[in-house]
Amino acid sequence: MQWIAKLEEIERRYEALSAELADPAAVADPKRYRKTAKQLAEITAVVEKFREWKSLAAQLDDVKAMLKDSDPEMVAMAREEVESIEARQADLSESIRMLMLPKDPNDEKGVVLEVRAGTGGGEATLFAAEIFRMYCRYAEAKGWKVEITAQSDSEIGGIKEAIALVTGNRVYSKLKHESGVHRVQRVPQTETQGRIHTSAVTVAVMPQADEVDIEVNESDLRVDTYCSSGPGGQSVNTTYSAVRITHVPTGLVVTCQDEKSQIKNHKKAMQVLRSRLYEIELEKQQSEQADRRRAMVRSGDRSEKIRTYNFPEMRITDHRVGLKTHQLQGVLEGALDILIEPISAYFQAEQLGAQAA
Repeated sequence: MQWIAKLEEIERRYEALSAELADPAAVADPKRYRKTAKQLAEITAVVEKFREWKSLAAQLDDVKAMLKDSDPEMVAMAREEVESIEARQADLSESIRMLMLPKDPNDEKGVVLEVRAGTGGGEATLFAAEIFRMYCRYAEAKGWKVEITAQSDSEIGGIKEAIALVTGNRVYSKLKHESGVHRVQRVPQTETQGRIHTSAVTVAVMPQADEVDIEVNESDLRVDTYCSSGPGGQSVNTTYSAVRITHVPTGLVVTCQDEKSQIKNHKKAMQVLRSRLYEIELEKQQSEQADRRRAMVRSGDRSEKIRTYNFPEMRITDHRVGLKTHQLQGVLEGALDILIEPISAYFQAEQLGAQAA
């Protein structure tokens, strides 16, 4: 198996961390203890698999020695045992390879989800509303929490733009490949001659940034308050609860009017701002991440598609992996795993291929 030396190094690191965790000095320091426990947890699975693999390797040596026995029946049994052990070793090797993949540090985070209507006028806003609802339904099925921070509706009941915070278990790991242009082909409600139109929506998924991820200086912010608009009861247009935060150095502007409380709106807006600033920092550090981010926020032109939703044929096509499914209605109702899981597997396979190269 490849990476024996690397795995032995990880095993030594595991033993050192285990010893440190048992040290009374570490137990007395909660911050140090949490850090050590986290580091230990990250490598425990791969060490356990490696030790199991080594145990099988020792068994294999013993069984292979039996192949030299003078008893033909004993040799036949030994051959069967060798095949069985080698098959188990192969499965373990694959599991270890998967565990050795570089971990995305953002996988455990929540996300900032942004959906915007692109090319296609009013029809694009209607599709944007359906896409946003699709993600909300998916989040609901996963037990995640969705907090809308900004939403701009169109005159015909669609959405020009919607921004939401989605928090829960491994949200970014599931949604990170959803960024890009989503194209729809169907006959719009306003079409009198039955012609199929093509419209587009852009989706951006960014990992939520905590205060520890990125520091924002208050002196760099300009905060404006104004009256909320839209649903909200008697407080609408009477209290200055809506918040607009401008990050002066970058020119980033974030608004939130979802809550009746100015304090809550300010907190949500800061979460979105930190996440956008965090994404900018990632772009500077990782060219691959930068390319992905630029792909997220393109113009929304129909040609920049990652996925097409074809209503006449009730078919969804993901153009990155050539995946097709006719379960369009189920996907729009939130059954997204049918797309997300094979796409995640595809990108994992790419990582494995890059490692082997």
